[in-house]
Amino acid sequence: MQKPYERYLQEVLIDSETLQARVAELGREISADYAAVPDVLLVCILKGGVLFLSDLMRHLDFPHSIDFMAIASYGSGARESSGRVRIDMDLRQDIAGKHIIVVEDIVDSGHTLQYILNILATREPASVKICTLLSKPSRRLVHIDLDYVGFEIPDKFVFGYGLDLDEHFRNLPFIGVCKPNSQVGAS
Repeated sequence: MQKPYERYLQEVLIDSETLQARVAELGREISADYAAVPDVLLVCILKGGVLFLSDLMRHLDFPHSIDFMAIASYGSGARESSGRVRIDMDLRQDIAGKHIIVVEDIVDSGHTLQYILNILATREPASVKICTLLSKPSRRLVHIDLDYVGFEIPDKFVFGYGLDLDEHFRNLPFIGVCKPNSQVGAS
């Protein structure tokens, strides 16, 4: 019997074992860099970053806290950024003087992340670094220095492991490439 996601899946780009191994490596890299750093705050960008954050935190061996931001730039069902970015949910705490690690699912054009970085800079953190699971450098329109990158991927629409296909399939344990013109609910 076919699983519901299989009708939209062109290929598995990054399997579960490879994902988990790389998340563990990132955790070790970040832990080495932050071993003696006080007041570390992981800022997860919702919704896509939540699975990555949850798994990454299990591999960090230094004290840290977490908070969340929800940023919208796509609109309902969109596959391309609208270019307009808005905050749907802001941080709940003051970040002045804290060392921030932004945990993002994917960096595509860079516009959304640049918007986030500009906002965070006005709040006077001690430092800000970026940890992204996926990076699409071929789509980058804004230069962003990424400090920790899980995988560089080609310009393909991907879903799974936090990334959605029309708000579905975030729960998949792998990153899959979507078949062209697939839309959940379309016949």
